Amino acid sequence: MDKRQRTITVEVVTVIIVTAVAIAAMFNFKDWVNRSEAIRAMEQLSQVVTKYRQEHGSIPAESYVTGIKKNLKGWVRLGELRYRAEWIDLDAKPDTILAYTEKKYPSSLLGDGYVVLRLDGRVEWMGKEQFEKLLAQQQSKLEIDMLRR
Repeated sequence: MDKRQRTITVEVVTVIIVTAVAIAAMFNFKDWVNRSEAIRAMEQLSQVVTKYRQEHGSIPAESYVTGIKKNLKGWVRLGELRYRAEWIDLDAKPDTILAYTEKKYPSSLLGDGYVVLRLDGRVEWMGKEQFEKLLAQQQSKLEIDMLRR
């Protein structure tokens, strides 16, 4: 192989590698944006719930949340929102999970996990194992049975 052929081969391989890296980066960027939008929508829900609690002294019913969900920016990114107001007592701790949604990223470097809204209004991203352990501690047997149906 002469010098010109070697140069062309190196350039072709470089272009292929750069293209593959760019494609992988775009998939991960898409997933990162999806997760960020879901967190932002959950933060808006947190503001609505906090305002409702201040005005009414309790957390809103699921029907209320369902009604306002479509008014949240990026609500589509939330996916299947699980709202746990029905299972939360008046004496619940502030770190109790009020709402959550699962986010799966099969083709991404981002790990699967959950966007979580706590009773005190905090919104956070949790890895799957950490979330499932925490939720299991907070769920009653009746809630678990109802979710399986």
